Amino acid sequence: MAVLVAGCALAASAAAAGKEQEEDAAGFKEFSQRVDEFVRLHKSVEATLPKLKPTDLPEMITAHQQALARKIREARPDAQRGDIFTDNVREAFRHAVRSEFQSPHAANARATIRQGDPVKSVRLRVNQAYPEGVPYTTVPPTLLLRIPRLPDEVAYRIVDRDLVLLDVKANLVVDLIPEVISTEH
Repeated sequence: MAVLVAGCALAASAAAAGKEQEEDAAGFKEFSQRVDEFVRLHKSVEATLPKLKPTDLPEMITAHQQALARKIREARPDAQRGDIFTDNVREAFRHAVRSEFQSPHAANARATIRQGDPVKSVRLRVNQAYPEGVPYTTVPPTLLLRIPRLPDEVAYRIVDRDLVLLDVKANLVVDLIPEVISTEH
């Protein structure tokens, strides 16, 4: 009887894990579609700006970056947290982060996050410029293998315990998941 109960429990656990994997795959697919929509918007907005000619002048680069950010904000004035990291997407990312920090690579991932000067006490908002002079915390490479690959226009960043989707050319916060990185990590 005990063997039968244990077998039923294992089958139920495997079914739950399979369901979670399917839901995560659907969440990551939704995320990739939403990122692709954002990148199309980014490219269409960027196409309206004069091309930035090769220059050594940081003022020219910053001016172009700020103009791009302003145009993107104008194109999505109602952008808010959760537009890209929807509930289903956030759950898939939380599972990926949890799996990473319970894997054999966990010690290396923790060491990567703690390198340098981890960013703390910075509150970011969607459609806000990433604060100048605030360093990025590196996303562990083994975690990057568990989450969707991004187009060149955007990148993942870790700020304190938040996972941020950043438009790298516009230096603009596209969306974020608060407190996805647990303090236990």
